[in-house]
Amino acid sequence: MLDESTKEQVKQYFEKIKNPVQIQLFSGDHEKREELIEFLNDIVSLSSNLSLENSAAINDGLRFTILSEGKPTGIEFSGIPMGHEFTSLILAILQSGGNPIKLEEGILSTVSKLTESLHFETFISLDCHNCPEVVQTLNSFALVNPSITHNMIDGAMYPELVKEKNIQGVPAVFLNGKRFLSGKAEASIIFDKLLELYSVPETTEDTAGHSNPTEIYDVTVIGGGPSGVTAAVYSARKGLKTLVIADRLGGQVKDTLGIENIISLPYTTGPELTNVLSEQLNKNQIKKKENVRVLKIEPGKLKTIHLNTGERIVTKTVILSTGAKWRELNVPGEKEFVGKGVAYCPHCDGPFFKDKDVAVVGGGNSGVEAALDLSGIVKSVTLIEFGDKLNADKVLLDKVAESSNIKTLVKAQTTEIQTNAEKVTGLTYKDRSSEKSETIPLDGVFVQIGLVPNSSFVKDLVETNRFGEILVDEKCKTNVDGIFACGDVTNTPYKQIIIAMGEGAKAAISAFEYLLHAA
Repeated sequence: MLDESTKEQVKQYFEKIKNPVQIQLFSGDHEKREELIEFLNDIVSLSSNLSLENSAAINDGLRFTILSEGKPTGIEFSGIPMGHEFTSLILAILQSGGNPIKLEEGILSTVSKLTESLHFETFISLDCHNCPEVVQTLNSFALVNPSITHNMIDGAMYPELVKEKNIQGVPAVFLNGKRFLSGKAEASIIFDKLLELYSVPETTEDTAGHSNPTEIYDVTVIGGGPSGVTAAVYSARKGLKTLVIADRLGGQVKDTLGIENIISLPYTTGPELTNVLSEQLNKNQIKKKENVRVLKIEPGKLKTIHLNTGERIVTKTVILSTGAKWRELNVPGEKEFVGKGVAYCPHCDGPFFKDKDVAVVGGGNSGVEAALDLSGIVKSVTLIEFGDKLNADKVLLDKVAESSNIKTLVKAQTTEIQTNAEKVTGLTYKDRSSEKSETIPLDGVFVQIGLVPNSSFVKDLVETNRFGEILVDEKCKTNVDGIFACGDVTNTPYKQIIIAMGEGAKAAISAFEYLLHAA
């Protein structure tokens, strides 16, 4: 079932397996069972440390679990994990075989202390590029806590169950039978949501370890996007002891389909650029704390950063580079189809809709500018505004009036983005004058209802404007001594990758100068 090239590649990975791993297949009948058995036999043939055995327990015929040295890991799969989930299976086997789990130690330590019995089920599509991160995070949770189990379920194999649970998008996660979360979610989001439901009592060991950190950093960068990574690299190259704290390495860039406006780099994608950023951090031996979130910062000559894992970081300077997120419509079809027809950046993703029909939701300056930018690329643009009129500058409105392929709808409330299994097919809106619903056939939807700076955790610490942007001067200084900020989280105009990188360099040099004078 696996081609020879894939087998050879996986075989090399499996050389890292340290402990015997068993794949246990439950009994039962299913039309795809023989295909699953062939697939699993291919997998176990690639390492002498792997074996396949049958369980007497009766199920639907497509469910199997992973054991480590004969003991349950809590990891289960219902279906044939090919496509994007093939990596999830390989990682689960490697980690069950004694390889390290690539999640922040603070998260794993906290999850390991949960005492409740937690059974997660994640419904996925093998074509979903957002699903594996959720599956792999929950598999990791199961590995560190015997009270946690996790079953990946291929929704295509269980249509009746999907209908019964009213699942309209993936990933869809259920905890102990109740919906836990839907749509794309990083490890930090899953961790935070879990702690909202279950508290972890702090032990004496935890308190001592977290209250008296012994390591002091020169620079701590909060944020792992282009500005944050640039700031960290510049800091490290100045000889400063540098730490990066990021709930998501790559930040907003990671979701960008294609990038063609970075000078010297004709074309790349968000994931590819994220990998390059990670490599540069590693090359400069910069310490990282990923998938964690900062709760608050205590100012002073030495600043104390409190993480959602309970850890505390002590640092001489802080560079805030947490970026911004696109304000969302929060309608069905939006989150599930980001990168598959739903987009937020016309500069980045517009060229991928050449000669197609798209909509832009939002009639302010950003929405109208997006419509104008797209009109030169796409076949047609429908500009949709909730209010009674477009609220853009007159010069922009005049250009819209002159355009032959921009149609405007006002008093229109977007209620749903229509999709099929693979892509966006249309947009449904309610005419606020007639209260009637209408659907427009489309190939893409650009959401342009504003940006939300990721600054809420420092709103009581540093000065911000009415939009929530952190106010900085020409050297990226905030109003708090020793705290700097850069990139899209600040009031710096023009939210572009290349500008954010430049601001990151400025912030690092400013922090270096501050430390020179503070010494």
